[in-house]
Amino acid sequence: MPVPGASASDPALELRGINKHFGPVHANRDVNLSVPAGTIHGIVGENGAGKSTLMSILYGFYQADSGKIEIAGRPTAIHSPEDALAAGIGMVHQHFMLVDNFTVLENILLGAEGGALLARGMASARAEVTRLEAEYGLEVDPDAEVGELAVGLRQRVELLKALYRGANILILDEPTGVLTPQEADRLFEILRSMRARGVTVILITHKLQEIMAITDNVSVMRAGEMVAHRETAQTTREELAELMVGRQVLLRVEKTPATPGAVVLKAEGLSYVDDAGVTRLDHVSFELKAGEIVGVAGVTGNGQSELLDVLSGIHSPDEGRLTVHERVIDHAHPCDPAEMRELNLAHVPEDRQRMGMVAPFAAWETAILGYHHDPAYTGPLLLKTNAIVDDTDGKMSRFDVRPPNPQLTSDSFSGGNQQKLVLAREIERQPDILLIGQPTRGVDIGAIEFIHQQLIEMRDGGCGVLLVSVELEEILSLSDRILVMFEGRIVGEVDGAAADARTIGLMMANALETDGEKTGQGAVV
Repeated sequence: MPVPGASASDPALELRGINKHFGPVHANRDVNLSVPAGTIHGIVGENGAGKSTLMSILYGFYQADSGKIEIAGRPTAIHSPEDALAAGIGMVHQHFMLVDNFTVLENILLGAEGGALLARGMASARAEVTRLEAEYGLEVDPDAEVGELAVGLRQRVELLKALYRGANILILDEPTGVLTPQEADRLFEILRSMRARGVTVILITHKLQEIMAITDNVSVMRAGEMVAHRETAQTTREELAELMVGRQVLLRVEKTPATPGAVVLKAEGLSYVDDAGVTRLDHVSFELKAGEIVGVAGVTGNGQSELLDVLSGIHSPDEGRLTVHERVIDHAHPCDPAEMRELNLAHVPEDRQRMGMVAPFAAWETAILGYHHDPAYTGPLLLKTNAIVDDTDGKMSRFDVRPPNPQLTSDSFSGGNQQKLVLAREIERQPDILLIGQPTRGVDIGAIEFIHQQLIEMRDGGCGVLLVSVELEEILSLSDRILVMFEGRIVGEVDGAAADARTIGLMMANALETDGEKTGQGAVV
């Protein structure tokens, strides 16, 4: 059955009747998709909707159980990424596939060296890369070491890799997740340039504002099926969200003004140097009050992660001090995470899989990690397993964790459901202070709405919430105050009600000294 509203004119690719099972799970169900050549086509859907499976089939990571793929009108068998590349399909992954200690040119050439005479291959590659950089506006030093490049430049290397291999269909998976707003705008300029030169772009993103800003058409998946296709100019964020979830979704965070109370956490001159001798926090000072959400904005890698680690007791500060309620913590008087929990401080880590759970543990074990000594969970000798399972069952029901089975291993759940399980564990303890990193990373739009509501309820209940997120819209929507970090320092603070994306974006790049003073919207600290 054709996708509602789909255009079949000049398709760069067509997928017809694609089916894919993983055991009893029907991940793709009779999926049809037609992408016109030289367009930017968005694909959206909740976690588990099937969009990543579909793109993995197109790129050769998986093979469909049934269905057909046509590239430029020709039936095409794709059994591997090599087949996809041969068909002109490239993919830029959310987590870059680059070797940090290789140069830009070496990364682009890796796997496509051009035979035994490497020097000849390098010379040829340099000339071609120079041409591609000029044609698509992808300027980057070919001799720079990739590990030293800013995130936006690393992404350009990935785009150059795909173009160098002859891709004229590009799949981009969540491409702006680690970019500043200005870097995202520059990426969109590059994508428009590609489109103008006939390249077809498929954009997988959960950011509906990006769909509206950059795509020509958008396809919506739900529960493994393709449920709609729209011309972007003829739809709205609200309609797309409802198509994704199957119900109306509140896209804007509704909240009353905060009524901050007493200071519950105070950082004074906090500095932290990592094991490699790199200063990650550089004299950071701020206060967090009860009943407010303080957002921390910044490009990934500017000290936000280390700030959470120091505040939660994972690392001790090398200089400065931290006061939680009346407890003073410094290098000479450290406080580990268990002691922090006793101070009624809860922590939802940025990386839920590495720090928030143990993948092989059952969900009921993940649901009590860090709180397993609680008398409600621990008997004289053994854990009270039945009580814990019942408690986890209630958490899963209240936080809509799917499937609601406490006995499943933690890695059996989608990323969004893992996140909800970790959130339930921390939030239901009713902490005075909640440190939360990337609360909606990899979470579908319906769960985002739920998580945001929970954070507002925590604030309104008197909890002081420190929110770290790379999602600028999330920071702007939730925060009562916004701190901006750059190279381990807080470079500015903005009142949440007065903040705008441009101002925060410039501060994230440490480019607002004069502009911020003129507008009064940001003060450099």
